[in-house]
Amino acid sequence: MPGGRLTQQERRRIATGLADGLSYAEIARRLDRPTSTISREIARNGGPGDYRPQEAHLATVQ
Repeated sequence: MPGGRLTQQERRRIATGLADGLSYAEIARRLDRPTSTISREIARNGGPGDYRPQEAHLATVQ
């Protein structure tokens, strides 16, 4: 789903990718998103060591 907001499922996949040690570029490729979108999402929501997909999604929805 290029463009638009990240979905809750995409955020869970970001968290899984981080846990698996994938690079931001590889996570982006798997989600068909720009690497910059992934890096901004992670930076805004705790960084690579503390990324929480549910909290990130709630923050966006509110």
